[in-house]
Amino acid sequence: MDNMRRKVIGSTGAGLLASAIPGGLSFAQSGVVKIGMSMPQTGGLGAGGQASLLAIRMWVEDINARGGLLKRKVELIAYDDQSNGALTPGLYTKLLDVDKVDLLFAPYATNPTAPIMPLVKERGLLLMGNFSFQVNAKVQHDMWFNNAPWNDAKGWSEGFLEAGKNAGGKTIAIFAADAEFQQNLANGARELIKSTGWNVVYDQNYPPNNTDFSSIVRSVRAAKPDVVFVACYPNEAVAIMRSVNEIGLGAQVKIFGGGMVGLQFTPVMKSLGSLLNGVVNYNSYVPGMKFPGIESFLSRYHERAVAAKVDPLGYYLAPFSYGIGQMVEQAANATKSLEHKKLAAYLRSNEMNTIVGPIRFDKLGERAQPRLVQAQYRNIADDNDEQFKNVGKQVVIWPEAEKQGNVITPFDLARKAT
Repeated sequence: MDNMRRKVIGSTGAGLLASAIPGGLSFAQSGVVKIGMSMPQTGGLGAGGQASLLAIRMWVEDINARGGLLKRKVELIAYDDQSNGALTPGLYTKLLDVDKVDLLFAPYATNPTAPIMPLVKERGLLLMGNFSFQVNAKVQHDMWFNNAPWNDAKGWSEGFLEAGKNAGGKTIAIFAADAEFQQNLANGARELIKSTGWNVVYDQNYPPNNTDFSSIVRSVRAAKPDVVFVACYPNEAVAIMRSVNEIGLGAQVKIFGGGMVGLQFTPVMKSLGSLLNGVVNYNSYVPGMKFPGIESFLSRYHERAVAAKVDPLGYYLAPFSYGIGQMVEQAANATKSLEHKKLAAYLRSNEMNTIVGPIRFDKLGERAQPRLVQAQYRNIADDNDEQFKNVGKQVVIWPEAEKQGNVITPFDLARKAT
């Protein structure tokens, strides 16, 4: 066991984490509260996973500095699932049966999380979700609670399609990876498209982790759509953006993007630079949005992230990951218990206060009031991550309550706009 644990510790210290305790601090009860999880620390989701894990580690350190969870030290045990959902059931079985953890946090993202849902439901366990999408739609586990700012699939595409309609769009192209998250997202868009009068001129799935999108982009260009909606994961997003830049989509395209995971990560944004200009895509947080306490957290996170060589801004995931711990802490303090059923009952019935705002859950453990935005990249320079701290580089164009500006169309004009 000790050898295995040493092997999973990464260069950022984010493999197996037991948070440091300030000198002289004592805990009222013996024993520790073990929180177990896997996390994509390598593979296609690794950039986001490392940022998420650092934020969770910060919460563990903070609560231990306050005397622990119910006056017991918190220890975090996290294994690298390599962005591979085939590994997560075994890792969570190990966490439960070998490490004997008290609480479970889910890994970042849909594809690693979905395979563990039957396990936690069968065992009647609380699972705190971490930016996954619709993993509980079929399982319907009543002890699942997701930190993500979205709810159903239509909410991901509603603002994007509305912007396209307002720009005069009538025809649309869709392409998405043939994997659970991407298909959930694309299917939500397809349902909304049917009910809002679009003419679908191209609709194609591609194998996950595809790296060559030249044929797809050429086919989209030949179909001459007004709007192009994409559902993909990070490595695919980078390859898609490079193909779009090289080949082009056609002068008639009004907006492009929608559901591209990865374009929110600082290393990806820095590497793509000006290629991002004009893209309209979903996001969870951009500078200028107001959340209580988020600025202080992000300042602390930035210092830690630079030292750990992970996503230095962490806007997309880190505050929401810290919020997982905040919610567990509030539920435990209110119930004076770590019993899963009691924690779940409290989470289901009460509004949680977090650094990403108040959170209430619906019957499936998703956000009762989603707070997902669509934002357009503008005036992005190459090789500069500091620029993304500024308001106006990602301009929220939907929903109205968060709006920072109007969408610039067509896409070719938006790519050149200053």
